[in-house]
Amino acid sequence: MTTPNELRALQEVIWNGSLPLEIRLSPSESRNYDQTDPYLVHYPRLSYLPFLLPRLHAFFTASLITPDVSPSDAWFSFEGVPLKWHYPVGLLYDLFSGRNPSQAAGRKPLSDDDPGEAPKPWTLIVHFSDWPDEQLVKLDAEGKVLHDAFINSVKEADFLRNGTAKGIMSLSKDDSTRLWDAVLHHQLFAFAAVSQKLLYAQAAPLRHVPLKVYLPASPSASQPTAGHLRVVQSLVTPCVPNTREPQTLGSALHGLLPSLFPSRRTPILAKPVLHGAVVPMGALLEELLRVGAYLDGWVHLGVVMMG
Repeated sequence: MTTPNELRALQEVIWNGSLPLEIRLSPSESRNYDQTDPYLVHYPRLSYLPFLLPRLHAFFTASLITPDVSPSDAWFSFEGVPLKWHYPVGLLYDLFSGRNPSQAAGRKPLSDDDPGEAPKPWTLIVHFSDWPDEQLVKLDAEGKVLHDAFINSVKEADFLRNGTAKGIMSLSKDDSTRLWDAVLHHQLFAFAAVSQKLLYAQAAPLRHVPLKVYLPASPSASQPTAGHLRVVQSLVTPCVPNTREPQTLGSALHGLLPSLFPSRRTPILAKPVLHGAVVPMGALLEELLRVGAYLDGWVHLGVVMMG
C-alpha cells in the first residue's frame, strides 16, 4: 500500500513530466520546402497538442505558402498517421513513438541509443491544409470543440466513478472555468483544487475505474489510416468481482484481455504502459486512478507487445 506522501510525490512527478518535441512544417506547405527551421519545445505529457497551434502559426507564418490560414486549420501527423487531437500528447508518444518505456518508476526517460544521453526530440509534422476529415473531427477557431470534447470525457469518467455525473454537472461556473484554465495553462494547484471536488464529490465508495486500454491493431478496410489502434473499454470495479479483494492492474487486464495477459502477476506477451513507464501488474487499480489518471479523469493505458 502506497502512503499518502508517496502518492503526492508520484502525482507531482507525473504532472511535471514533459517531452522534447521537434515540430516541422509540412514541406508541401512551406516556401522553403524541407529547409524551414523546426519549432522546438519541451511540452507537458498531460497536455494537448492543439494548445500549441497559435504559437506554431505565428512561428511558421513567414514560411507558409498560404499564411492567412487559421491556426485552427492545423493538424499533426507522425510518419503519415494523423494524430488524434483529443489524446494527451504523452499518450500519443507512448502509442506511436516506438521508443522503449522506462522499466522503473521514477526513472528519468533516456534515449534508446545511449543511456547517458538526454532523450531525442519526437519529430512531428504540422499541416495547415488538407484536413483529414475521415480520421479527425474539425477544430474551431474559438476552441469550443476541444473544450467540449474534454468536458464530455470528464463527465463520462465522473459517471463511471460515482454512478452519476452530478460532480461535474454541479460545479459552479467559476470552478468550471478554473478547471479548463488550469488544463490550458498547465497549473497543478489550480487543477487539483477543482479535480478533488470531482474525485470525492459524493464521499461514496468508488464504483468503477475509468480505464481505456489502447492496443496495436492491424489496419482494416473500415480504418485504413486511423493509426491502427484498438481501444478496449469495459466496466472495471475497484475490487475483484464477487470478492472484497482489491483489483490490481494485472487482474483487471486478465479479465479484459485474457489472451494478451494470461497471467495476473507477470507480463508474458505484452506490457502495460502509463506515462512512459511500464506499470507493475500488482499495482492497485484504485491507487493507479488516484495518482495516474490523465486530466480528463481516465487511466489511458498503452500496451506494448513483447518479443
